[in-house]
Amino acid sequence: MKQITVFLWMLLASSFLLYAQTNSGENRINLTTVDGQTECQIIFYAPDIVRILKYPASITNRPEKQSLSVTLQPEATEVLRHEGNNLLTLKSSALTLTINKRDGSIAFTNVRGKRLLRETSSQFTCRQEGADQGSYIVRQGFRLDKEEPIYGLGILQNGKMSQRGEDRVLVQGNVEDAVPFFQSVKGYGLFWDNYSPTRFADKPEETFFESEVGDCIDYYFMVGEQADDVVAAMRRLTGSVPMLPLWTYGFWQSRERYRSQEELLEVVRRHRELGVPLDGIIQDWQYWGNNYLWNAMEFMNSEFNEPQQMVDEVHRQHAHLIISIWSSFGPQTKPYRDLAEKGLLFNFSTWPQSGISEQWPPRMDYPSGVRVYDAYSPVARDIYWKHLTRLYDFGLDGWWMDSTEPDHLDFKPEDMETPTALGSFRRVRNAYPLMSVNGVYDHQRAVSSDKRVFILTRSAFAGQQRTGANTWSGDVNSSWETLRCQIPAGLNFTLTGNPNFNTDIGGFFSGGYNRTYADGSATRNPLFQELYVRWMQFGLFNPMMRSHGTDMKREIYYFGQSGEPVYDAIEQAIRMRYSLLPYIYSTSWQVTSRHSSFMRALVMDFPEDRKGWNCNDQFLFGSSLLVAPVLEAQYTPEKIISTDEMEGWNQSSSAQASETDPFNLHVDFTAPRRSEVYLPAGTQWYDFWTNARFKGGQTIEKETTLATIPLYVRAGSILPLGPDVQYATEKPWDDLEIRVYPGADGEFTLYEDEFDNYNYEKGAYTTIPFRWDDRTRTLTIGERKGNYPGMLQQRRFRVALVQAGQAVMDMREVAYEGGEVTLKW
Repeated sequence: MKQITVFLWMLLASSFLLYAQTNSGENRINLTTVDGQTECQIIFYAPDIVRILKYPASITNRPEKQSLSVTLQPEATEVLRHEGNNLLTLKSSALTLTINKRDGSIAFTNVRGKRLLRETSSQFTCRQEGADQGSYIVRQGFRLDKEEPIYGLGILQNGKMSQRGEDRVLVQGNVEDAVPFFQSVKGYGLFWDNYSPTRFADKPEETFFESEVGDCIDYYFMVGEQADDVVAAMRRLTGSVPMLPLWTYGFWQSRERYRSQEELLEVVRRHRELGVPLDGIIQDWQYWGNNYLWNAMEFMNSEFNEPQQMVDEVHRQHAHLIISIWSSFGPQTKPYRDLAEKGLLFNFSTWPQSGISEQWPPRMDYPSGVRVYDAYSPVARDIYWKHLTRLYDFGLDGWWMDSTEPDHLDFKPEDMETPTALGSFRRVRNAYPLMSVNGVYDHQRAVSSDKRVFILTRSAFAGQQRTGANTWSGDVNSSWETLRCQIPAGLNFTLTGNPNFNTDIGGFFSGGYNRTYADGSATRNPLFQELYVRWMQFGLFNPMMRSHGTDMKREIYYFGQSGEPVYDAIEQAIRMRYSLLPYIYSTSWQVTSRHSSFMRALVMDFPEDRKGWNCNDQFLFGSSLLVAPVLEAQYTPEKIISTDEMEGWNQSSSAQASETDPFNLHVDFTAPRRSEVYLPAGTQWYDFWTNARFKGGQTIEKETTLATIPLYVRAGSILPLGPDVQYATEKPWDDLEIRVYPGADGEFTLYEDEFDNYNYEKGAYTTIPFRWDDRTRTLTIGERKGNYPGMLQQRRFRVALVQAGQAVMDMREVAYEGGEVTLKW
C-alpha cells in the first residue's frame, strides 16, 4: 500500500509539471520540481539563447524582473518538447536542454549532441534583516570539464587568460571591472544577470556564481560554433556596438590634468609644429576650481577663463577635445543642489575626501562634502544631463566619465543599505557604470545625430558596449608586471562582448621612476623610457591609443628629440597607427555590423590550437594582424613597483624603480635583442617588417630593437594602408596601398562613411569588397555598394603582392571608379 501511495504522489507531481509547463503564445516553459522546492521558468529568447529563472516555491508573489542589461525581447522560436519519466527535453534548432524533473537541474547540449554544461545545485538563503530583508542570497553551481578553459568576467588584473581556478568577489573598482559573464572554448556563454556583489568560484567539485541579493536565480545561456558567435549572441541580448567617430581611432594625449587652457593648447600646437600626428586631447579634473566645486560642469577655474576660445582653437588645429566629468558633485555646485533637493545623492565617502585639493595626505578636518548621485534614477539622469549641457554647448567632442564605479572609500557595511531608485545599493551596486554612462549616451542621442557620442569611462558592466563608450583599465601602476596584465585584461573584457578597451599608456603612477632619476623626470630615465615605448607599442593595437598618467609630462617632446632612439620609437608607433586607420575603421564596421572584435584572443580564431588557449601575451588585432608585444625589459633592469591607488598618490613615497642606480645606465636602444613569438597553427604567417614567411604551429625568435614590435600578418590577408597624415581626416583615402599576403584565400571589405554622424544607420556608407583567390593568384576588387554625401567617386589603389622573404613587393596601380576590377599574377 505504501509503494502505491508513493507512486500515485509521484504521478500527481509529474502530471502537475506536464500541465504547467507551457504558456500559450510564449517561448516560456514553467515547471515545479517534483520535490516541491523550486519553481523554474525557461524562456527561449532565440534558438541559441535561453533564459533560466529559478525561485523558491514558497514565494507566492513574484514580480516580473526587468533586466538592466538585456534589451532583446524573446523571438518566436520553435521548441520541441519530449517528456520521459524523470526528464523533460526542450530542443530548438541550436540547443537542447534536458531538465531533471526531480530537482530542476539542467544539462545543455549543442545541436550535434555535444554536452556543453550542466547545473549542479541551486541555493536560496533568505536575508533576515536590513534593506534587503525577504530577498535571497542566490547561488547556482555548474559542472565544467576538467581541462575546459573559460574566459571573461570583465577587466581583471590577475594576468590570466583562462579564469579556471579563480575565486573572487566580482565588484566594481578602480582597476577592475566586474562583468558576470564567461564563455568556453566548447562554444557556449553564460551571463549571470545579477547586479549585486557576486562571488565567482571555480572549484574542483563545481563552478558557481553566488550573489549577495536577488529575488531569483537568473541567467542566460547561449551557444555558438565559435567565440565570435557567442560574442554575437551576447550583443544581440544586451545591445550592439555603435560606430565611433574615425578621429577616436587616432592618437590621444592627456595628463593627470592640464593646469590651464594655455598648457593644453600648447600640447596641440607642439604636435602640429613637430609633425607628430594627434587627434585627441583630454582635459582632466579641476577645470571647475576647488574641491567644493567638484564636477560643477562649468569652467570656474580662473586658468580656464576663455573656454570657448580654447575649444575653438583645438578645432582650428584639427584636433578634438573631451573633458572629465564625474559621478559625484561638490556641495557648492548647482547639480548638487538640484539632486539634494530631490534626495538623489548617496551618503557614503567618495573621492575627493578633502576640500583642499593642493595638499596630500588629504586634510580631513576640511571634508569636501562631495557625494555620488543616484544614477539608477531617471530623474537624476535628467538632472545630470541638464547641467552637462553647459559643457555640451561649447562644442566639446566627448566625455571622460571618471569614477563610474563609483569611487567608494572607507567602506562600511551600512553603506550597502543606501537606498537607490531601484532598491538598496547592494542590490544594484555593479550596474552603476552601465546606468551612469547609458544616461549620458541616451540623452545626447536624443539631442542630436550630427555628432556620434564618444565616452571614455573607467568602469563597465554587461551591456555597456551599446553606449558609445571605451573603457580603460583604471589608475594602473607603471611596471612591467602591470603591462603584462593589460593584455589578458583587455582580451577577457572583449570576450564578454565589449570590444572597446584601452589603458593609460605607461601606467598612471610612475612616481618611482621619477624619484630615482637625476632631474626627477621619468621621461629621461632609461628604465621608464623602455617601459613606456613597449606600452606605446601595445597601445598602438588597442581600440583607443591614449597616453596618460600622473607624476610626469608624457608628451613625446619630453622624451627627447627627433633622431634619438626613444623619440623615434614613439613617433614610429604613432605614425603606424595612422597608416592602419583604413584597416581599423573597416574593422570597426565589422564590430558594428557583424559583431566582430578588435582585440582577439588566439582562441577566437584558432580554437583547435591548444597552445593558444592560455596565451596571455599575444593577440590578433582585427582578423589579419598577430601582435606579440615585448613585455619584458631587454635593455634595462626590471623592478616591479607595487602600489595601490592611495599609495600611488603619495608623492613622498620612497618607492624605488630599480636596485641598480639609473644614473649610471648608458643604454644603446638600437642594439639588437630577441623575442619569442608563437605562431598559431593552421595557417602561414608573414613578418610585417621583413615579409619572411613562417608555417604556423611553432615558436620562433624575432630580432628587435626598441623601435620594433613583433608583428605578423596571416596568409590570405588583404591589408589597406593609409596616407601619412597629421590627423585622421586630413587626406581622403583616394590613394591607398593594398597589400595582399598570398598562401590562402582571403577577403576584406573597405568601409567608409561621413566619419562622425549617425547617417550610417540610415544606409549612408559605402563598402568595397576585395577577394583573393590563392589558386589562380587573382585579386578581385568588387563593385562598390552604397553611397553617402561627399563620397569618393574616383580613386587609385596601389596593390602590392607580398613576396615571401623579399622586401620588394610586386606593385600595380589600379584606377577605380566603383566597378569591378580584376588583377591576376
